[in-house]
Amino acid sequence: MKLLRVVLSAGLALATVVPSWAADEEKPSQKLEVMDVFQLEYAADPQISPDGSQIIYARTFMDIMKDRRRSNLWIINADGSDHRPLTSGNRNDFSPRWSPDGKKLLYASSAEGSVQLYLRWMDTGQTAKLTQLTRTPAGLSWSRDGKWIAFRMLVPDTPEPLAKLPSKPKGAAWAKPPKVIRRLQYRADGAGYLEAGYSQLFVLSAEGGTPRQVTQGPYDVGAATWTPDSLFLIFTSNRRQDWEYDPLNSEIYELSLAEGSIRALTDRQGPDRSPVVSPDGKQIAYLGFDDRYQGYQVTHLHVMNRDGSGKRVVAADFDRGVANIQWSGDSQGLFFQYDHQGNTKIAYVSLAGKVETLAADVGGLSLGRPYSGGDFSVAPGGRFAFTYGRPEHPADIAVGEAGSTVRRLTRLNEDLLAHKTLGQVEELWWESSYDGRRIQGWIVKPPGFDPEKKYPLVLEIHGGPFANYGDRFSAEIQLYAAAGYVVLYCNPRGSTSYGQEFGNLIHHNYPGQDYDDLMSGVDAVLALGYVDPENLFVTGGSGGGVLSSWIVGKTGRFRAAVVAKPVINWYSFVLTSDGARFFYKYWFPGFPWDYPEDYLKRSPLSLVGNVTTPTMLLTGEEDYRTPMAESEQFYQALKLRKIDTALVRIQEASHSIAARPSNLIAKVTYILAWFEKYRTNSD
Repeated sequence: MKLLRVVLSAGLALATVVPSWAADEEKPSQKLEVMDVFQLEYAADPQISPDGSQIIYARTFMDIMKDRRRSNLWIINADGSDHRPLTSGNRNDFSPRWSPDGKKLLYASSAEGSVQLYLRWMDTGQTAKLTQLTRTPAGLSWSRDGKWIAFRMLVPDTPEPLAKLPSKPKGAAWAKPPKVIRRLQYRADGAGYLEAGYSQLFVLSAEGGTPRQVTQGPYDVGAATWTPDSLFLIFTSNRRQDWEYDPLNSEIYELSLAEGSIRALTDRQGPDRSPVVSPDGKQIAYLGFDDRYQGYQVTHLHVMNRDGSGKRVVAADFDRGVANIQWSGDSQGLFFQYDHQGNTKIAYVSLAGKVETLAADVGGLSLGRPYSGGDFSVAPGGRFAFTYGRPEHPADIAVGEAGSTVRRLTRLNEDLLAHKTLGQVEELWWESSYDGRRIQGWIVKPPGFDPEKKYPLVLEIHGGPFANYGDRFSAEIQLYAAAGYVVLYCNPRGSTSYGQEFGNLIHHNYPGQDYDDLMSGVDAVLALGYVDPENLFVTGGSGGGVLSSWIVGKTGRFRAAVVAKPVINWYSFVLTSDGARFFYKYWFPGFPWDYPEDYLKRSPLSLVGNVTTPTMLLTGEEDYRTPMAESEQFYQALKLRKIDTALVRIQEASHSIAARPSNLIAKVTYILAWFEKYRTNSD
């Protein structure tokens, strides 16, 4: 099956271009190569045992024959000894969860095709299949007494037909009947066109049997947690009548398993989510904020009494988004993770609001680009396990506890990366030409870097736009460096991990002065003396696609550009994206037909008449976040203006192009081929 369709504006077949870095195929390469992507592994979802002595995690690897990511469960002692698999095979085993007494392990697996729940006895290794589910379960949670398991799962809904069609004659070959869409959100990136139905909560005996559905109605449910008496579930949901049109307005609810009654514990405009009941059962911690309809809003930690009274914000002056909250064993504080200046950290906060950072470098789950994201879990005694990632490697397992040094336990990619020379990553700060604001970025130098030479530069821009890059592993950026490019990636205004004010500098103003931040960064690298100013290139995906297409409309300083999965026309984007109900009122002042000038002036399409830079468009065929029509508009406009362009349509790819290893490889290969076409000899 072909992975790509390419629409070319010139006679050059890009796939046949052999960049200089790939010329010698006889000698084993000491640089990272595109096929090495299939050899990468990473650790995810580490779950530390209740006594803190062992960690079970999902070890993710690439199935080169099926072009899919797979995962098995592995276990390791907290001192790094006895590292071994619990499951094996080309399948997906995930969501491991220790029973409260540490004697059993619950997990999900596709071992028999469909995803089912399994239970493993840790002393004997005996495993039992607990379910015969028809949909994939999520949000696995043990009751405190170890007798019950809660999870959520889609329950199909069959709406009344809009029209009744006549029956076709026997043996007739008619077209398939129409699909009728009536919901506001009818498709989602990565999931495709959504099956009609709602996510509901189920409870299952730990001994197996038939799961019992405990929530009903036309509402989706989110994360659920048990009370210590195992009689109630605390969960999050948006159960308002207009929930489709108010997507962030969720509340925390209490569900009585005996009576089936549901009671709201919160009531405000804004998201209340991720509830966790304290070990003593007296308090509930949760995440949220008062919704001001801003593009970026800092998520705070809240605590309330078990009955919903006494709501308060913990550490209200902590100006970073809080995630993954977990109570300490004594119920006197919580552990959480947060991003600060492009680095994800683990911290502890007392109920009085005192914050103590315990570990850094949490991440390594994003193989393609150096985004934030990581997992951790904590035992009642305070020892925690987390995914540890650095620019030199994807996520490994590490452990730590208050007052001790973090210890790295695994080196999953040592067999591959120990024999490779990666590009050196260096931090760089500069002042924006717009307002003097300090901007943080990172330079990646080619392997074997020689400061006396002049290198071409790639400016690689992150998406989001409310996201952040950092000092993390990135296969894509390392492959650009291996091809002989200096790479600059950074966090312009609007990026997260710098606080509320910095993130909202682009509120109703994107793309705005990000351009000045990025150009000042390019100038800062040029001032170092080892980059050829005649060999500058730019690329970026999603929000980075917005900015790279905006850049070529404002300057001709780059020799070539690759605009990946962009928004080109905000008017059409808001009405075709899977986030339509969100974008129009958080990223804009209102509907596009009410503010057409605002939508147009912020659209890269408005600057297309200025473009002189050869520009490739690259997007997944199944991208429903920034649909293909966005790229097609820019491509057609450039063609009409006779600007050299190409449209690369990556098949079987959603907005997350790197989800399939071969598509990550295809993306990098085509970007490098386009740059090689315009790169001049710097030596």
